[in-house]
This record gives sequence, structure tokens and C-alpha cells, in this order.
Amino acid sequence: MIIVFCFAIIPFPVSAQKSDVFFREDFNDLTQWEPLYFKKISKHSEYSVESNGIEQYLKAESSASASGIISRTEFNVFDCPRLRWRWKISNVYQKGNALRKEGDDYPGRVYVIFQYDPGKASYAKRVKYGLAKRMNGEYPPHSSLNYIWANREHTDDVLTNTYAQNAKMILLREGSDSAGIWIEEDVNILEDYRRAFHEDPPATARLAIMNDSDNTGESAVSYIDYIEVYR
Repeated sequence: MIIVFCFAIIPFPVSAQKSDVFFREDFNDLTQWEPLYFKKISKHSEYSVESNGIEQYLKAESSASASGIISRTEFNVFDCPRLRWRWKISNVYQKGNALRKEGDDYPGRVYVIFQYDPGKASYAKRVKYGLAKRMNGEYPPHSSLNYIWANREHTDDVLTNTYAQNAKMILLREGSDSAGIWIEEDVNILEDYRRAFHEDPPATARLAIMNDSDNTGESAVSYIDYIEVYR
């Protein structure tokens, strides 16, 4: 796990001043990412680097499966609250529905996972997280924002995940109208967290990416061209 201050690193984006960028991944390889698995899910999604001969992309393939990849790099969301990436999906899941557990699958998810800080937790939360650490060997996340490509339109653009109250879903794209097209996203993590949780987030976070279809049993392929954290 890497903890560093917010400063520019190489490579830098063409779309932002390099002094503003803390972290950028162009997916030349996956050395800065590690697998993210879930209990009781034995069939995992596949993540690889695909090239068109000039550029590289992250390719995420899911077929009745679920797993993700999580960045090894931590960052301070107050120093660098902006997140930008470019993604594309092959299709949405016909049975997918963000309001139901059996439909909680998405061809594209970008997570911001916030680290639990025992020094700032209430007594009840310290007990709860302490028990979880004894069982699993480490603290679970404090909370997360899930930026998703939803399978269908919903009335609200912020939803609580059906499996976890501390995970909020930000619906950036809905439906199949833009399937097969590269879409660029640019979000403010602090603003979205305050809108979703009505409080400030923990300072330390990591990124994760996922394509999952274990609930619906369907299949999809998604791509991410690049992802960057900046101020």
C-alpha cells in the first residue's frame, strides 16, 4: 500500500495541468492494481490490458462472475477531490436493476473506497470495526462511492446499494443508448460524497474498478482508456 502526498507524477494527462494531477493510470500494465475478491463468489471477472497498436486499454470481462481490481495507491480526497476517466461498455444487463439485490450488477463501476479511521470513530463503531478486523485480519472500508453505468433509468441519481448501507451509487449513465461509444466522465468526489452521505468523507481513499454479473448471470465487456485523480 502506497501513501504519498499530492503532487504530479509521470505520465501526465493532456487534459489537465500536470501540476494538478496526483495519479494517472493509462493501463500499459496492471502492476499498480491488485485483485478485489468477494466472499462466496468463486467465479471472477477477468481484467487485462488490450492494445489497438497505438494505445492500451483496461478490458473488463464478466460472465456470471464478480470481482474487481483495486489501486495500490492511496490519496487524500481533500487535496485531490477530482476524478476523471474515459469508458465504454458493450451492453447493459437486461435483468440489471439497482433497486434490487438480484439486479445489482453493472458492466462498469468505478469505486472510490474510503479508509476507516479508528481515531475518528465513535465507541460503537470502534467495537464493530474491531470485531471485523479480528475476523478478517484488516479493517473493512468506512464507506464507498460507486460511479456506475446503470442498466436502466431510475428516478434518483444517487441510490443506497442494496447490499451495503455504507455504499452509495452515483448513476452517471443509464441504459444502452451510449453502449459501444467512448464516454468521458469528470466528477467531484467531495461534492458527491456530501450529497450522498450528508457529511464529509474520511480523508484517505483508493480507487477500484469492476464489471460484475453474478446476480443476473449475464455477460458484458467494458473498457477504460485512462483514469486520473487531480485537484
